[in-house]
Amino acid sequence: MSEETTVVELEPEVQAIADTLDTLSLLQASSLVKHLEEKWGVSAAAPMAVAAAPGGGGGDAEEEQTSFDVILESPGDKKIQVIKEVRAITGLGLKEAKGLVDDAPKAVKEGCSKEEAEEIKEKLEGAGGTVKIA
Repeated sequence: MSEETTVVELEPEVQAIADTLDTLSLLQASSLVKHLEEKWGVSAAAPMAVAAAPGGGGGDAEEEQTSFDVILESPGDKKIQVIKEVRAITGLGLKEAKGLVDDAPKAVKEGCSKEEAEEIKEKLEGAGGTVKIA
């Protein structure tokens, strides 16, 4: 489950904005995305979802969701066990996993299959957390 990440050097002003964005809760980030989409007339939707949409065909039909986010709503009473599960699921370090759990509600994993989302939910709930799949 190792993911390669590319480190991009940012200008100091842009890095300051990125650092601020990193502190947003999931709800705050969602509100910001909606605001920017409306203000600038853009979409934060994944390009693949746009490419898969039929060309100019109404779009009123409900499409089946294929990508799911697992959101930790609360760590519950067993915070340490939940932090251990978050580390195992995400590969984050102790400090980062603790920060994610402390900032709940927060996405633990985004863009995963329904099966993977259900599996992660089961693990986090087994550790004592409250989880939803969106």
